[in-house]
Amino acid sequence: MVAADLHVHTTRSDGSLTLDTLPEVAARAGVDAVAVTDHDRIQPDLSGPVTERSGVTVVHGIELRVETDSQRLDLLGYGVEATDALEAECARIQRNRRERGRRIIERVEDRLGRPIPVEPREGLGRPHVARAIAEVSDYTVQGAFDHLIGDDCPCYVPREVPIFERGRELLAEACGVVGLAHPLRYRDPEAALARCEALDAVERWYPYDGTVDTDPVEAAIDRYDLLPTGGSDAHDDRLGRAGLHAAAWERVRAAIG
Repeated sequence: MVAADLHVHTTRSDGSLTLDTLPEVAARAGVDAVAVTDHDRIQPDLSGPVTERSGVTVVHGIELRVETDSQRLDLLGYGVEATDALEAECARIQRNRRERGRRIIERVEDRLGRPIPVEPREGLGRPHVARAIAEVSDYTVQGAFDHLIGDDCPCYVPREVPIFERGRELLAEACGVVGLAHPLRYRDPEAALARCEALDAVERWYPYDGTVDTDPVEAAIDRYDLLPTGGSDAHDDRLGRAGLHAAAWERVRAAIG
């Protein structure tokens, strides 16, 4: 039974939920606690690191993309109390996101030979662009990623992200717990998990398909004495597909402070 879904996106980045609709959706899924972890953005409408909204515990979180020497990773910060440094970095990233979005949209429109119904803005992510492509073409959302805007595809434009050490430092100063998101999704999971030596936690529960071997994550938890976290990585309203049972959630809640 999932008690806490600690990886959820809202319309603050590329999700479909708002802070107002979140409690009802969480209650419907039987989830007691949710971490709002929007991409490279904090939530100005959350008044503290952990709050209550309509009977649901809401953790103020963030998902921050960082660069290593071999690949890009996503860090999850839980219990955000925003610092000036984190706010400044998020603002810089959003300026880059807006410019990157403009360049992707231009490339897509040039390739399709028609406009797509999306505009550059703060918080714009590739899922927004993919959905816009699907509205006006024969591509599905997944097809847009596979053939147009995914990594190494013709319309892809990389983002400018902080290096791992800087991102970890920013989150450590602002958050109670800093962990690695979805470690088995990266090109080199072994190298990703090695980075956990500098972190507090790792996402143990995640909606991978049934063929994924999670033993390397368990080994990293033991090796680096990590808190196991987890969540659905929901960009829609399907909460609770993965997450923490009650005892695991209590450990994370205590560590957030």
